[in-house]
Amino acid sequence: MTQAALLARSSDYATPPWGEAQQARFVNACIEIETGLDPHALLFILHKIEARFSRDRTRETRWGPRTLDLDLIAYDDVSMQTPELTLPHPMAFERAFVLVPLAEIAPDRVIAGRSVKSALAQLSTEGIERLPGPD
Repeated sequence: MTQAALLARSSDYATPPWGEAQQARFVNACIEIETGLDPHALLFILHKIEARFSRDRTRETRWGPRTLDLDLIAYDDVSMQTPELTLPHPMAFERAFVLVPLAEIAPDRVIAGRSVKSALAQLSTEGIERLPGPD
């Protein structure tokens, strides 16, 4: 059974590191999926995927280097705050590295009453570089 269907995928973007600045640039992208999974089940799957790429959240430095970081930014119009998951992502509107690729695939998407496009207009995109795609 398919757990998710890919609806859209942004380009990849090289971005300055967030938090711990003394590390290599990150590569960021956004996808939009359709799924029957509830938000907690989807987060569980995302963490399993991270683990397959050798990410161990218990042993890493906050905002430090990691092999893969999959975040759930929004889920329909769901608003929730649990110990495991806050939706929409509480820092999404502060992070151009999230909003640049998200604006590429869903500029008019409204999250918590704000459009992605208008939220991005409030942030600096300095240092964010669209990477070439496959030929």
